[in-house]
Amino acid sequence: MKALIAAGGHATRLRPITWTRNKHIIPMANKPMLSFPIKKIVDAGITDIIINVNPGEIESMSSVFGDGSRFGANITYLEQRGGAKGLAHVVANAKEELQGERFLFFLGDNIILGSIKKFVDRFQDENLDCMIALSHVDDPERFGVAEFNPDGSLKRTVEKPRDPPSPFAVTGIYLFNENFFDAFKTMEPSERGEYEITDIITWYIRNGKVGHEEITGWWKDTGTPDALIEGNALIMDDLQRDHFSIEGDVSKNAQLEGLVGVGKGTKINKDTLIRGPVVIGENCLIESSYIGPYTAIGDNVSIKDSEVEHSIIFSGSSIHTDSRIAGSLIGINAKITDHKFSHPKTGHRLIVGDNSVVEL
Repeated sequence: MKALIAAGGHATRLRPITWTRNKHIIPMANKPMLSFPIKKIVDAGITDIIINVNPGEIESMSSVFGDGSRFGANITYLEQRGGAKGLAHVVANAKEELQGERFLFFLGDNIILGSIKKFVDRFQDENLDCMIALSHVDDPERFGVAEFNPDGSLKRTVEKPRDPPSPFAVTGIYLFNENFFDAFKTMEPSERGEYEITDIITWYIRNGKVGHEEITGWWKDTGTPDALIEGNALIMDDLQRDHFSIEGDVSKNAQLEGLVGVGKGTKINKDTLIRGPVVIGENCLIESSYIGPYTAIGDNVSIKDSEVEHSIIFSGSSIHTDSRIAGSLIGINAKITDHKFSHPKTGHRLIVGDNSVVEL
C-alpha cells in the first residue's frame, strides 16, 4: 500500500503563526507536527508515502522531512494543482501516483493516540473497499459526520451539517481501494465549492463494502491555537520516557520534578523550578524561572525571571516578564519583556500582527 498525507492549506485560524510557515512544521513536543503522522503510518507497515503540499513548498517541506529515510520510509512530494477544492480533490491530484492502488489518506494535522495498524489490517483482511475512522465529539457540526441506519451500519456521511445526524465525526484517516477515481468522476462541487471527501465515502457506501471503527483514545484536529496547545500536551503524555533525557547543564540549585528533557548546550541556572512533562531544546538559557507542565521550548530560547506553563515556545524567543504566561503560542524570535524594563514606565508597547491575540 501507499499513503497520501495532506499537508497543504493556509491554516488561517492559526495566524499569525502560519503567515510565515506551513502549519505542518509547527513544533509539537519539539518535533514538527507532521512527523507524528509519518511515524504512525510507518508503524502500520506503510513506507511509501506521498506528501501533498502547497505550490512552491516542496523545497521547504523536503528540507524538514527529507527523503523519509530517517523514518524508515520513502517520501516523495506532490504540489497541489488547481487550487484548494476540497479533500477529495487533494486525492484526485495524486491520481498518477495512486491509480490502481489501495491506499491510506491521512490528514497531516490530525494527531491521535495509539496505532492506526488495526484500521489498516482490517481494511486489508476484510478486503474492504473503504474504511473510515470515527470519533465521538461534542461539536460535530464542525466536521464531516456519520449517519447510521437502524442496524448500526453506515447510511451516509455529510460535511459540516447544521443539524448533525450523530455525534460521530469522520476523522482524517481514510482507506480507499482503486475505485476512488471512478467515484471522483461522479462528484460535483458542494455548496462550498469543494469536492467533499464525505461525498466520496457516501458513494462507497452505496457501491461497495465500507467499514468504520471508532478511535478509542484521543483524536485531535489541531486547527486552532487551543487545539494545538492541547495536542502538544496529549503528545507529551504519550512520549516514551527515554525522550526525557538531560543532556544540558543543570545547576545543583535548580529543581527538576517529573519528566523533563533538556537539550545539549542548554543551561538551567539556580533558582529555577521545572515541573514536567517539559521538553527544552538545545542552547537555551533558563534562569530564575518556573517552567510548568506541558511546556515545549525550542532551541536558542532565553527565559529569565518568568513563569511559563502549558505553552509552545518557538526557537529563538526570549521571555523576561513578571506576568505569568500560560496556554500560549510564542512564535520564532518573538520577544516578551516587562514594561518596567522600558520607558516610559506606564503603558504597554505592542507590535501585534494580523489575527493576533493579546491579553494584558
